[in-house]
Amino acid sequence: RQPIRTVHYTDAARLRLFGFMRQQIKMGRQIYVVYPLIRESETMDYKDLEDGYEAISRDFPLPEYVTTVCHGRMKPEDKEESMRQFKSGEANIMVATSVIEVGVDVPNATVMVIESAERFGLSQLHQLRGRVGRGAEQSYCILMSGEKLSKEARQRLQAMCETNDGFRLAELDLKLRGAGDINGTQQSGMAFDLKIANPTLDVQILTVSREAAAEALAADPTLTQAAHAGLRELRQRYAKKEEIDFSMIS
Repeated sequence: RQPIRTVHYTDAARLRLFGFMRQQIKMGRQIYVVYPLIRESETMDYKDLEDGYEAISRDFPLPEYVTTVCHGRMKPEDKEESMRQFKSGEANIMVATSVIEVGVDVPNATVMVIESAERFGLSQLHQLRGRVGRGAEQSYCILMSGEKLSKEARQRLQAMCETNDGFRLAELDLKLRGAGDINGTQQSGMAFDLKIANPTLDVQILTVSREAAAEALAADPTLTQAAHAGLRELRQRYAKKEEIDFSMIS
């Protein structure tokens, strides 16, 4: 496998991005486009999947292009059908949330576009990037953001462009933003006191734990299934805040 090439573009380069996407599709490749939210939020100024899907459908219209959708609020059977279309090659583009960051393997997908990339922590950006680069062809990760970025956000995106080393990125992520919010919705600052883990010493186990949590939320975004009763209780015990709708994120 070839190392994934990662670049950072601002919204001003969107036409260039779309041109590159068309070129890759013409070569027979497939593309992921990931958004941090399913629909527009009044409190967060980030691009959302619903608007993004409409825009991509206009710029990549049928019948020449086929775009499919995958997010945490879909019925399981609809999500499975969407994944089937993409894996089989029926769809050129998958518009999704971070629900695809684990458990997805499509070797023909060579481009990962991450919208509002400044919204994600380094570990999650790296997980998403790992959805491509699974075949023999050169793969690309394109980080899209607005022009105005905080110092920390710019450092995160620069680090993604400089290295593919997951553990190096995880360590840098913890140094830049602390351990973050246990619910995964706050991307900066030490929002809670870790009871057991030491984020500077336990990078590997925290990374594995995050992957396991992502898989659980992909299958059950609101943790309502009986099998997740223990996770639900732990969340309520330690969150110390209002109930969060995880499906708006995944």
